[in-house]
Amino acid sequence: MRKKVIVVIPNWNGGRDLPTSIDSVLAQTYQDLAVIVVDNGSDDDSRQVIEAYQQKDARVSSILRNKNYGYTGGVNPGIEAALREDAEYVAPFNNDAVADKDWLKHLVAFLDDNPSYGIAACAMLHADGRTIDSTADQYTTWGLAFPRGRGEPADRRFGFSRDIFGASGGASLYRCAMLRQVGLFDQDFFAYYEDIDLSFRAQLAGWKVGFVPEAVVYHEQGKTSARLGKPGKDDSVSPFITTQFMKNVPFIVIKDVPAQLLWRLLPRFVLAYNLLFFRAVADGRGVAAVKGAAIFWLKLPGKLAQRRRIQKTRKVSIAYLWGIFVHDLPPNAHRLRKLRASWWRLTGRAKRASGP
Repeated sequence: MRKKVIVVIPNWNGGRDLPTSIDSVLAQTYQDLAVIVVDNGSDDDSRQVIEAYQQKDARVSSILRNKNYGYTGGVNPGIEAALREDAEYVAPFNNDAVADKDWLKHLVAFLDDNPSYGIAACAMLHADGRTIDSTADQYTTWGLAFPRGRGEPADRRFGFSRDIFGASGGASLYRCAMLRQVGLFDQDFFAYYEDIDLSFRAQLAGWKVGFVPEAVVYHEQGKTSARLGKPGKDDSVSPFITTQFMKNVPFIVIKDVPAQLLWRLLPRFVLAYNLLFFRAVADGRGVAAVKGAAIFWLKLPGKLAQRRRIQKTRKVSIAYLWGIFVHDLPPNAHRLRKLRASWWRLTGRAKRASGP
């Protein structure tokens, strides 16, 4: 039977967390849903867990893959299945997330009431519920993205604006009509920033992205990625994340930023990217940084071809896009902020809160 919403849970060796995640989805007050778990070649007990859920609840099905294809390869097969089944909405959902019982009800109501919106984002709180993980994805005039509100008190989410740049792929609701138009997650991203890219493409095509603070998910940040690599010398950024950053962040600039804005954004981005590259080398993550940068250059011809297709379909104005960017560095770009402050002191330029 056709379901209005299909929730897609990508999984790789998350057997310990899967039951809590699946249970929270099946317990939603909004019940016109089905669940697809996409397993990326797990070698723990994940597949036994999935099989047990399929036997006891007909709403649960699975797609079993032969190896780890990353977040994008774990979500896209589920989205493709949702499109084949003519679902109206699809919701990627992290295997280490737990949804409040009314999470889906609020997201569906928002998209039902706002047909010009292609994506609805929820409030992702940290697992203890006290602080925010993300209320949206923001994109800056430096070509860098960041999660809005991270670390702020949970109640602060009601003070954030509804219209946003992008939504986290960890627990957002996507309109299938929008996905049919702009495409799915870019497989080359593997993990990280693929949701920024998809939100950017949706915005270019004229679809808005909305934040629904009443919809809440609790998330153990970084739990899955921690299984993919050890941290660097600074104990905060793993080689795996470094590779994904160096590969994926320039993909977004090349694919999605219109030519009329590149002359403003690109010089800042090149400066930031190179500084972050050398910082990674200094922190002992040089091999990972070089790997990410090398993959970017190897993939560049294909990304330029994608760019031509994406930019031909742009329906929004340059002024609109420039207006939804954050005109500053990300809040957590501490070293870049210090460097910028030093430059301002050297040149005698007064610091402005809104950025350069």
